[in-house]
Amino acid sequence: MVSTRLRGFPPVIDRRCQTLVLGSFPSQASLMKAQYYGHPQNQFWRLLGQVLDAPLFDMPYRERLETLLAHRIGLWDVIGRCERTGSLDSNIRQAQQNVFHRATRIATGLRCICFNGKTAGRFEPLFAEQGYETFVLPSSSPANTVAYWVKLRAWRQVLGSRDSKGKQTTRHRSPVTRHHVD
Repeated sequence: MVSTRLRGFPPVIDRRCQTLVLGSFPSQASLMKAQYYGHPQNQFWRLLGQVLDAPLFDMPYRERLETLLAHRIGLWDVIGRCERTGSLDSNIRQAQQNVFHRATRIATGLRCICFNGKTAGRFEPLFAEQGYETFVLPSSSPANTVAYWVKLRAWRQVLGSRDSKGKQTTRHRSPVTRHHVD
């Protein structure tokens, strides 16, 4: 297969956002649908729907995004452009990082950055150095074979412990590192 130069999506963010969830780069299915987490087997919408107690997976895409924003959660990817064959993060080449000050200029009250998986999580130190509270969550990708309930527990531990303004209500840290939640 031949790799092609791909472009990701713009951020889903507004001035109310307190939390930003960053993935790595959209899958082929997501790019074809022009939707974040568009692969039907990706567990992102199910996980976040359970955390927020909202039927995100069953909602039309536009309504999903509006619901995230109403909960003060933004969405983007760490990589804006890359070359890739297939959908696996391990096949990403020539990655070009997104320009994050675009999002932080809009969401001036941003406090927390959550990374959906280890590939996105490689960027965690950059945000921690800027003073953001950071968490690397288990990937929602179908390629991540960790049991769903384990993923859900980690996602709830971080995103489910925020008040209506997006502020962390309890402190949860992994015993392994300060920033990873398993």
